[in-house]
Amino acid sequence: MKIGVLSIQGGVSEHIHHIEALGHEAIKVKNVYDIKCIDGLILPGGESTAISKILRDTGLENLIKDRINDGMPVWGTCAGMILLAKEIENEDKAHLAVMDIKVRRNAYGSQVDSFSKDEVIEEVSDKAIPLVFIRAPYITGIGEGVRVVHKVDGNVVAVIQKKMLATSFHPELTKNLEFHKYFINMCMKL
Repeated sequence: MKIGVLSIQGGVSEHIHHIEALGHEAIKVKNVYDIKCIDGLILPGGESTAISKILRDTGLENLIKDRINDGMPVWGTCAGMILLAKEIENEDKAHLAVMDIKVRRNAYGSQVDSFSKDEVIEEVSDKAIPLVFIRAPYITGIGEGVRVVHKVDGNVVAVIQKKMLATSFHPELTKNLEFHKYFINMCMKL
């Protein structure tokens, strides 16, 4: 499998390390040529507004949207979740707007409010997985066809819709590979 990692901001090298540790090829997606040869795409954290502007400026925005709408699996972590969302609280415009969710930016507070928690997510692993939240969003609205995968303290932090996965947290910032295995399995079911 060739798994792309959008290489603009965020934990790009960490996602690449996890993909390669699982025996798959990781592709740094930086331009329109890179997006054409991958089986799935990870949208890592960072600053969603800046990432979105770069996607528009490079011509990647519409190509990524088209690939997702054609069934390419995608996983957005933190800012990646915001990029996927059709609606962002207190904002007029969404970014890629392909996933029927409403998100709240920095829902847990600022950088100093970041935290980590170990939780069992049965769909992903029967053992506790470390969940790292850094200026994390969470989901405040879910449309038809969106399935909740996990909640933390009553807040929706992981969802699936078709071949789209979104998480508020950063599995790439831990040594645990379970979420990357889970996403790669989604990619293999094409």
